[in-house]
Amino acid sequence: MDAPEIKVMRLEGADAAVPLPAYATSLAAGADLRANLPPDARAAGVTLAPGARALVPTGLAMAIPAGWEVQIRARSGLAMKQGIGLVNAPGTIDADYRGPVGVILVNWGEAPVTIAHGERIAQMVVAPAPQARFTQVGALEATARGQGGFGSTGRG
Repeated sequence: MDAPEIKVMRLEGADAAVPLPAYATSLAAGADLRANLPPDARAAGVTLAPGARALVPTGLAMAIPAGWEVQIRARSGLAMKQGIGLVNAPGTIDADYRGPVGVILVNWGEAPVTIAHGERIAQMVVAPAPQARFTQVGALEATARGQGGFGSTGRG
């Protein structure tokens, strides 16, 4: 499958010195996405108290091709070291959205955490997103699992 082209536009007032999304290694699945804070917040950053959440701007808008989505995921280092995650993980950016891209961060940790201007705050994964057809039927074909729900396949 050929890689789609994601067109990225810097928003008015965004800091052009903050790098565009980029893959950190040649085999990385996710491209790093960075905080691009408004001028009045750049020096201090955004501080998240324990349990608090904030919409952190990236200073970007994107054009994603039809049939694709961009998934926003937490960075494992921020999660492990500081307890920073995403409220809606993974977040989805649809192909028809053209507005500002922001990342909803939450501090699951026990201490306040400051997000610095230009800091890597999330990863974006580009994934196929076909639209399915939904058909009403009277019965579903049987499977070995059947109606077994949460935890029904066991542990280990």
